[in-house]
Amino acid sequence: MTSDAATATSTTRTTAPPEGPAPEQEPPAFGLGASLPPADARAKTEGTFPYAADLWAEGLLWAAVLRSPHPHARILSIDTTAAAGMPGVRAVVTHEDIPGDGSYGRRVVDRPVFASDLVRHHGEAIAAVAADHPDTARLAAAAIAVEYEVLEPVTDPEKAFAAEPLHPDGNLIRHIPLRYGDPDTVGEVIVEGLYRIGRQDPAPIGAEAGLAVPRPDGGVELYTASTDPHTDRDLAAACFGLDADRVKVVVTGVPGATGDREDPGFQIPLGLLALRTGCPVKLAATREESFLGHAHRHPTLLRYRHHADAEGRLVKVEAQILLDAGAYADSSSESLAAAVAFACGPYVVPHAFIEGWAVRTNNPPSGHVRGEGAMQVCAAYEGQMDKLAAKLGVDPVELRLRNALSTGDILPTSQTVTCPAPVAELLGELRDFPLPALPKDGPEDDWLLPGGPEGAGEPGAVRRGVGYALGMVHMLGAEGADEVSTATVRVHDGVATVICAAVETGQGFTTLARQIVQETLGVEEVHVAAVDTDQPPAGPATHGRHTWVSGGAVERAAKMVRTQLLQPLAHKFGMSTELLQIADGKITSYDGVLSTTVMEAMDGKELWATAQCRPHPTEPLDESGQGDAFVGLAFCAVRAVVDVDIELGSVRVVEMAVAQDVGRILNPSQLVTRIEAGVTQGIGAALTENLRTARGLIRHPDLTGYALPTSLDAPDIHIVKLIEERDVVAPFGAKPASAVPVVTSPAAVASAVRAATGRPVNRLPIRPQAAVAAPKS
Repeated sequence: MTSDAATATSTTRTTAPPEGPAPEQEPPAFGLGASLPPADARAKTEGTFPYAADLWAEGLLWAAVLRSPHPHARILSIDTTAAAGMPGVRAVVTHEDIPGDGSYGRRVVDRPVFASDLVRHHGEAIAAVAADHPDTARLAAAAIAVEYEVLEPVTDPEKAFAAEPLHPDGNLIRHIPLRYGDPDTVGEVIVEGLYRIGRQDPAPIGAEAGLAVPRPDGGVELYTASTDPHTDRDLAAACFGLDADRVKVVVTGVPGATGDREDPGFQIPLGLLALRTGCPVKLAATREESFLGHAHRHPTLLRYRHHADAEGRLVKVEAQILLDAGAYADSSSESLAAAVAFACGPYVVPHAFIEGWAVRTNNPPSGHVRGEGAMQVCAAYEGQMDKLAAKLGVDPVELRLRNALSTGDILPTSQTVTCPAPVAELLGELRDFPLPALPKDGPEDDWLLPGGPEGAGEPGAVRRGVGYALGMVHMLGAEGADEVSTATVRVHDGVATVICAAVETGQGFTTLARQIVQETLGVEEVHVAAVDTDQPPAGPATHGRHTWVSGGAVERAAKMVRTQLLQPLAHKFGMSTELLQIADGKITSYDGVLSTTVMEAMDGKELWATAQCRPHPTEPLDESGQGDAFVGLAFCAVRAVVDVDIELGSVRVVEMAVAQDVGRILNPSQLVTRIEAGVTQGIGAALTENLRTARGLIRHPDLTGYALPTSLDAPDIHIVKLIEERDVVAPFGAKPASAVPVVTSPAAVASAVRAATGRPVNRLPIRPQAAVAAPKS
């Protein structure tokens, strides 16, 4: 890390292109390796793409949800008489209208659709109303009289252990004690740290909305931006008291998702109201309702102690990790497993002793957000590496290189790293990449100061800092999750259709599916069918699953169709299908004897095939945190350059440089976009994004109180190196792209602020008082 006064020459802005084909090579026009644009790009940019908020149906009713104003309270009574009697109101539903215990949960069934006896978080749903106008629905929801006995909320996760149970399942969701190596080992140099990570909201673009339409058979269809439609269908059916085949989820256009896009608790009231009224019912949540209802990144408390020898090689890591799950379990168990398993980072650590807990509180719910678990520990272990470098007087990059993980090394979970792990190479590329020039000390460049042209900063108080971070994430589900996806490829009249229930959330799956079929069959026109639960399941859109599992299923189905296409030709010419190749819409043999087009070979036939992809199995972590829990790993190195006003504590990110392990580049432009978006989301977590609460109450649940980074906050992002070392067990050899820069970027920004200020910077997002320079001794 370095620290300099930002008083030199003006910044020259350049972007290094990612590693790719040599300049003399012409990129492919279509297929894998081409920068094929998304099929829906034009509709989205023109505003004609059909999102759930745009849906309409004849006889439509509007829904509204009554939510608790308290984070913790006992419900004494619910009186819906006034609401039900209002003109235009067609139905009011509460917990009494839910069959069974009325609970749901994608991972743990512990969350009520409507609170019945206790309210466990601010904004928990109490009742829902359907009316003939949205204003009537909102007024009727407000007219429902609920008598509460307000209770003292448990908002400190450290106090949850001794507090009265907030839930019948207790306050402790999971405890993982990881034990690896000799507990009595002590290093020559020891550094300790306490770190706190805030509550980041996924802040999905576009309104959370849905439409429920009753069916003649007594079932219901749900039109919503679900990222896991089959699971949502099963949960909804259980809450409706219906068989799963009488509930259909149709996925509408998803306006971006960095976590679970729509909570099932949003969809279930819609279906109940549609079943009750016999009419279509629509609900479009306000931004406040989104902040109150959906899951956020787990706020985390981390205590660390690193042991090293005199040369800076890690000897032992000790850590305590406490995740605040909020009121319900959701994905907390999985998030904790990632946090504990990756608590030492992409470094070789011979001895590790990690204690991890996830607990319930009366805070807002936590759940799946891109890089969950891994992001929080990355900020902590990289802070520890900076402390260790400072104590030893060693260059921070050199210290990291001495400890970098590589293929064949063993994680603290005892799992051997069998996938490519070019960690040292990634960091070396960043170290050698030129630093940006310093800005002028002049009024014409005031906009370059932290705080912008209207800020109160002075150029002489600005210091530049450079920081580095290494991060890692796991691919697919973990700990024995059954990862499987099914896809069908059909070809007729030169047009291919892909049927797969993998939801396009912005990660580019539909584009990838088109490219796979183009590459395999030589058919340029490929359509991807809309997703609904009449199709076989493909699983959730998380952890790069669809690139691997659903992409693998599409590839297998396309290869089966390819065999059907080539077999008659191979038989006719007395050769095997392996001696035939398809390229640019033509079929040729190795010896040039056969040359025909795909269209001629099809000869009007319709060919189709269905295939599944299921990666090799994993296993749960045992009672000592040991086990082969992950299918694969991806790595990233980030260098952040920041300018800090050391008097005001304001921070401006000047540049982010990224080197990433991607396995194989399938779509260059799409890959770059994913990395840039991940870095920007990480900057938000580092500097601005924190959903603040006061005694469990969300403060300012809107986009004025919750500061997302905008285009003006985004720095120059240089993709210095994309290492294409294929993972042999992954289809195409590719790795997920967007989660690992989200994980790594906040730690790099914090490292750079440490360099500029000399402060420890142990909290994210970084508060101004933490970025004020340390007083000179």
